[in-house]
Amino acid sequence: MLIGEVSRRSGVSVRMLRHYDTLGLVVPTGRTTGGYREYSADDIRRLFHVECLRTLGLSLTDAKRALDEPGFAPATLVAELIGHTRARIRAEEELLARLLRVDASAPADWGDVLQVVSLLHALESDSGGHRQRAVLTRDESAPVPVAALVEALLAEDDPNVAGALQWALARADGHGLSELEAGLDSPDAEVRRRAITAIAAVPDADAARLLRRALDDPDTTIRGRAALALGSRGSADALPGLVDLVVEGRRDVEAAEVLGTLAGGPIAAEDVVSALEHRLGDAADGAARLRLAQALAEIPGRAARDVLDRLARDEDRTVALTATAIVRARGDGS
Repeated sequence: MLIGEVSRRSGVSVRMLRHYDTLGLVVPTGRTTGGYREYSADDIRRLFHVECLRTLGLSLTDAKRALDEPGFAPATLVAELIGHTRARIRAEEELLARLLRVDASAPADWGDVLQVVSLLHALESDSGGHRQRAVLTRDESAPVPVAALVEALLAEDDPNVAGALQWALARADGHGLSELEAGLDSPDAEVRRRAITAIAAVPDADAARLLRRALDDPDTTIRGRAALALGSRGSADALPGLVDLVVEGRRDVEAAEVLGTLAGGPIAAEDVVSALEHRLGDAADGAARLRLAQALAEIPGRAARDVLDRLARDEDRTVALTATAIVRARGDGS
C-alpha cells in the first residue's frame, strides 16, 4: 500500500508518516520501482499500535521503545503518565476556575479583565501583606470577583487579610452571600467562623436569614457571633444566644449592651429580664450570677430592679455587693 493510501485510511498525514519513517518508528517494508514507500500489512499494524500508544500520551520515543524493546516494562511509564495527566488536569481545572471567576465579574472591557486577573493573582501570594494591599487598593470602578473573594476569605488564616476581604464583601451590595452560605455547610468549624463573621458585616436582609440559621450551629463561637450580629440588628431571635453569652462569660459585656438596646425596643424589657432570671436558677457559680447581675444593670424598668434586689441578698458576697451598687446607681429604680 502506498503512502497516500495509508494516509487516507489511517488518518495519519503523509508528513507524519514520513517523520515516523525518519525516526525508524514505522518504516515501510518495501519500495516501488519508482522509489515510493510501500507499506505491508505488518507495517499498517505497527502504525496502528503507534497511534494507540500515542492516545495514552506516550512520546514517539517511548512508543518506539515500547514496541522495539522486549524487556520494556510499561508499569513505571504508565504510572508516570498518570501523574503527568493528573497534574495537567489540575492545571486545566485551575485555569477553568480562573476563567469562570473573570466571567462572573462581568468585565466590560479588557482593562476590567486585567484588573480582575491581577487581583486573583495577588490573592495567591504567599505574602499576607501583599494579599491585604491587593484587596484594599483595588480599583473601586473595576468589577468585583465576588466568588474569588469569598473563596479566599474562607481559606484565609491571616486576620488582617481576612478583615480586608470582609470589608470588600460588605461593600458588594449583598453579592457573595450564596457562596458564604455554602461556607456555613463546611465540616470545618474555622471555615464556618470566617463565613459567619463576613455575613455579619453585610447589611442585607438575606444576611439576617443566614445569621438566624447560624444560631443552631454546634460551635459556640459561631452561635455567639450570630447572636451579637442579630441582636445589633434588633432581632428578637438573638435573645437566647445573648443570654448564653452572658452566662458563659464569652463576650458577655457586648451581649449585655445589646440586651439593653433590645429591651424596650424589639423586645419588652420584662421578657429580657425573664430570660436572664430563668438562667439565674441554673447558675450555680457566683461568677455567672455576677455577670447576670451586670447584664441586668443594662435593662430599664421595675422588673430588672426586683431581680437586682434579690441578688443584693445573694450568698456570694461579690454578687450581693455588685447588685447593691447597681441598685443604688439606678436611684429611682428605673
